[in-house]
Amino acid sequence: MESPAREMTAWIVDRPGPIATRPLRAVSRPVPRPAGREVLVRVEACAVCRTDLHLAEGDLPPKRPGTVPGHEVVGRVVERGPQAREVPVGARVGVAWLRSTCGECRYCRRGAENLCPNSTYTGWDADGGYAEYLTADERFVHPLAEELSAQAAAPLLCAGIIGYRALKRADLPAGGVLGIYGFGASAHLAAQVALARGATVHVMTRSAQARELALELGCASATDAYGSPPEPLDAAILFAPVGDLVPTALRALDRGGTLAVAGIHLTDIPALNYQRDLFQERTLRSVTANTRADAREFLAVAAAHPLAVTTTPYPFDQADRALADLAADRVHGAAVLAVPP
Repeated sequence: MESPAREMTAWIVDRPGPIATRPLRAVSRPVPRPAGREVLVRVEACAVCRTDLHLAEGDLPPKRPGTVPGHEVVGRVVERGPQAREVPVGARVGVAWLRSTCGECRYCRRGAENLCPNSTYTGWDADGGYAEYLTADERFVHPLAEELSAQAAAPLLCAGIIGYRALKRADLPAGGVLGIYGFGASAHLAAQVALARGATVHVMTRSAQARELALELGCASATDAYGSPPEPLDAAILFAPVGDLVPTALRALDRGGTLAVAGIHLTDIPALNYQRDLFQERTLRSVTANTRADAREFLAVAAAHPLAVTTTPYPFDQADRALADLAADRVHGAAVLAVPP
């Protein structure tokens, strides 16, 4: 394994603001050195997530100036920190959103590390994958098969994992009816997992291209975002960051149904009418990040039932265009940045 370069190209969030103001800027930076149990990863590809867009536009307040976004990273370990022992140099790994947890709080002890008050996140608390290299704690990286292409693997590391957790939070019964609101990178993977488990899936989304993809993947129906599914829903997931859709989705639930809101950011939810929107034991739930157990479970599911990962590739030097296309709903499936070797 050759030694890493001394300098690298990275995209940083320079001045958070509307995507039209071009908040991303390409810069040259020293290659980071791994400390403690960190490994240095040479990036092969990084998928573009809506959370990156929220960070760039300031919906998520930056934790530090000049942060490198990106948390759906596929790469190879090229160097280890002095205490790193588990992941060898040369290993192919994925780096996801969850970067670290304290391991000691009551949430971590009960297996809910996604709720750890001291958790940190890739591409928010620390530099992420819109770069040629990044560091990550070896305890929080995920082994990836050599035969899986970087372009197909990258979206699994957030879009896939968070979609899987949202599906768990939605409490979809076996053979049940699932409604999905918004149909981008995460939704098109969660839908396939639900279909593989025998569910009937109805999709509501504003994108005509996304509706076509939903039907191609085997969903039973696809209509406008504010449309009505053809039957009551046992469960629903809201992937679109649009609070106005919450009462719409709640009203589509059958008695005892659950709506899970998958995004880290959501516009304001309008006032709910208890009788119309929540009564009859309808449940509204949020989804907060994920645990490493979620990631392991999902990656095992994806290996057992290979998913059709729809991607739109972008050269690494066009990260700003990829983010602008995501903002304008011009991305089919998941946008993926390919980092040149």
